Amino acid sequence: MRIVRSFLDGEYGQLHLRAVQPDTVVHPPLLCLHQISKSGREFARFMEIAGRDRMVIAPDYPGYGESALPPAEPSVRIEDYARVMWQVADQVSGNSQIDLFGNHTGSLVAAEMARTRLDTVRKVAMISAPIMTRDEIARMREYFLPIPIDEAGTRFTTMWSRILEHRSEGFTLEMMAESFAENLRAGDAYEWGHRAAFDYCEGFPEIIAGLRNEVIVLNPRDLLHEMTTRAAPLLTNGRVIDCPEWGQEVLNVHPAALAEKLLSEFEGWPARTD
Repeated sequence: MRIVRSFLDGEYGQLHLRAVQPDTVVHPPLLCLHQISKSGREFARFMEIAGRDRMVIAPDYPGYGESALPPAEPSVRIEDYARVMWQVADQVSGNSQIDLFGNHTGSLVAAEMARTRLDTVRKVAMISAPIMTRDEIARMREYFLPIPIDEAGTRFTTMWSRILEHRSEGFTLEMMAESFAENLRAGDAYEWGHRAAFDYCEGFPEIIAGLRNEVIVLNPRDLLHEMTTRAAPLLTNGRVIDCPEWGQEVLNVHPAALAEKLLSEFEGWPARTD
């Protein structure tokens, strides 16, 4: 499938997105929500398979990829990302019902989008659902403390070492370089999104438990694996699917298998009756 890139207007400025539009549309549009500090680019390989019978849209959040920065103050929140992503979805899908697919931080954005406009969302999929304790959130905040730019390049060497630390099998050096470049493009917003995510994680268990949408959570063997297992008893209308064959970079390493699994799970479920 051919990916088309374009810009739309949002409240913080222009928003960049990638989209696939097949000739024959069978299912509702799928809005893909990226992790921090990447962009919609992380879904590019996935979109080529997932877009065969539906529109697939992968925007960049404000401050990431090629989308305009939000103001530095007040601090951007997950609620802000979700609101702006609705601005994209409404312009592209014509206010029709959509499916959501979030990766890591994108899972939080997907939950907030579904929470605020329940009837516009058909189904929600997530790669990982970070149900964290207060101690875990505190450790994450410390891990992702802002690193000022210095002549030694500490900010950049730290970024690269973290990519190496969480590297999964099949994640090539070329893919790692692409991931590193995405971090660099985010600039100072690299830390803004993490701060927003950890703030939101404090209330995430209650939010995910309140979703009436059909929710499917894919749980690869990655940094958030143990935390994601805690989501299972919280889901009112969903399930957690363990995916031990996949690691941290499933979108890059196994895009075709991921698309096939996700969409078969989506369309194998009965339609909502409420």
